Amino acid sequence: MKSLEGYRVLDLSNVLSGPFCACQLAHLGAEVIKIELPVRGDLARQLGLDIELNQKLMGATFLAQNSGKRSITINLKSSEGINLFKRLVETADVVVENFRPGVMNRLGVGYEVLRDLNPDLIYCAISGFGQEGALKSRPAYDQIIQGMSGTMNITGDKDSAPLRVGYPIADTIGGLTAAFAISAALAKQGGNRGTFIDVSMLESVMCTMGFQISNYFNAYQEPQAMGNENFTSSPSGTFKTSSGQINIAANKQEQFEATCQVLGLNELLENPKFATREARLENRSELSDILNLTLMTRSTDEWTELLNDKGVPCGPILTVPEALAQPQIADRGMVGTYNDVPGVGRDIKITRTGIKLDGNAPTVDNPPPMLGEHTDEILGELGLTETEIKTLKEQKAI
Repeated sequence: MKSLEGYRVLDLSNVLSGPFCACQLAHLGAEVIKIELPVRGDLARQLGLDIELNQKLMGATFLAQNSGKRSITINLKSSEGINLFKRLVETADVVVENFRPGVMNRLGVGYEVLRDLNPDLIYCAISGFGQEGALKSRPAYDQIIQGMSGTMNITGDKDSAPLRVGYPIADTIGGLTAAFAISAALAKQGGNRGTFIDVSMLESVMCTMGFQISNYFNAYQEPQAMGNENFTSSPSGTFKTSSGQINIAANKQEQFEATCQVLGLNELLENPKFATREARLENRSELSDILNLTLMTRSTDEWTELLNDKGVPCGPILTVPEALAQPQIADRGMVGTYNDVPGVGRDIKITRTGIKLDGNAPTVDNPPPMLGEHTDEILGELGLTETEIKTLKEQKAI
């Protein structure tokens, strides 16, 4: 099911938050045209751990969130380039950008200008702090947002915090929030669909911290860095086994009871230190020490089977390659393969979305594009002749 089929998205964004947003829309069927700077393109084309790909402007970071798009190069600092962009806007349903607030206005293509060209246009601006407020003009990368949202302060434990989450969670959450908002705007019925969407990465991240923030607001408890422990339940965290470590989340009373039964520690059920949720939280360290002694007598795999069979959520702690190799991932279509990708010269693999529609993983037909790969094609669709396109190239407008 391609629920966004028939909609055209212009993706002016760079690196991660905007490109990730537009990639989600592409997987749902939208036609996404990636508008890039001539010569260099999206900075992500030069980012990644394969230097050869970076030199080819097909960096691994770029490959991660640009499949299913077409690429056109337009110089938005030239009058000819601005005119081309405006012509594209007249054909589009959505514009996505992640410049600092004010940049598009200075280029002469801010929302008010584009709305006059296309009253039904959905314009989505993703920025670190939003389009208003004292911090709106500050530069912001993922780590800056992680720090200012409180995320780093509650990541790690008392000895290691503040600690950055191990992937760009703020950029990614910002992109998902934008894709969600755009989809909602596209679903609007009746009247003009035109909408200005202001996505703040800072607010998007803090929105996902609802448990911690609610406990601060309403239970008057400041969130703390607790490492692998769950602040609401015990035993719920990481424990030692004979082969390494295991995550166990016995968050319910019946799950704690089942854990004791599986481990042969039924006497804990009668101990007032562990009989209730509140008592277990108060005596968390002592309980963990007791459980670890028994858990270390068997391997992670053995305990995983035994505990899951009794309805206790648990699982191994995997490396990224191990996680990707799990049949649960490998067999559900989350990973896509493109063969002999132009500009790369070999096969590539990318992750798709985390959803299934009617049992199927949304896919896109085309791999990430080379810089400007579809410029002539897209301009031809706008009605430009080969001579006109050649002139634009000579003018460095494309």
